Amino acid sequence: MNRITKSFTWAYVLVFLLTVKFVEARTYSTGGFVGYNDGPGFQIYGAISNLAQGFPLKIRFGLGHSTMDPGSPEDARQIFINDATNGTPEEKGWIWDLQLDFLYRVNWFSWQRTYILLGPRLAYFTGNFKFVGGNEDFDVRSKQWGWGIGFEKYYKVSEKMDLVLTTGVDYFSKNILNGHDTSYSPNGEIVNGRNDYTFKDADKAINQPELVPKFMLGMTYHFTK
Repeated sequence: MNRITKSFTWAYVLVFLLTVKFVEARTYSTGGFVGYNDGPGFQIYGAISNLAQGFPLKIRFGLGHSTMDPGSPEDARQIFINDATNGTPEEKGWIWDLQLDFLYRVNWFSWQRTYILLGPRLAYFTGNFKFVGGNEDFDVRSKQWGWGIGFEKYYKVSEKMDLVLTTGVDYFSKNILNGHDTSYSPNGEIVNGRNDYTFKDADKAINQPELVPKFMLGMTYHFTK
């Protein structure tokens, strides 16, 4: 699933870049969002409109970061490290994600400057688990490909600035969970597994992103070059 998604994404982008006819009056924009993205987070981005004659889509590249609950420290310790129970557990989790969005303007009801969006995603998840007094401090990581769909509404602030409301959901396919010297793969491959644990056990203990809702507020600045 991951390989198919990745191949399709890059093939789509390559075909587009090889076939578009460029025009001079392109419009660029840059900005950022803050809000909820599987947890409190932010996103910065750059976008381009009027990329080709007759091409109706705005293209946007973004980088995001959010914090979230990484899962159960006790279960993570047993599945990736050992069966010890000493120490006071602490946990923190975060996601860095890359987004490529294709935005299409729609006219729904009386709403103006409204867009629907769709695009591929790449997420880097890290869950850190620490046992104070127990001499354990380790990360569980995964890298996941996915897709996102959403809706955006723009409100004019000035000639070159807009307030933007965005909402949507991203879906990420399950991928290998790596922690310490142990890994569990969705295809059943296990490296240095503990006891008889499987990927299903690791995935239940670790909250790697899967279905991620997004509600964010931002500003964008437009300029023509």
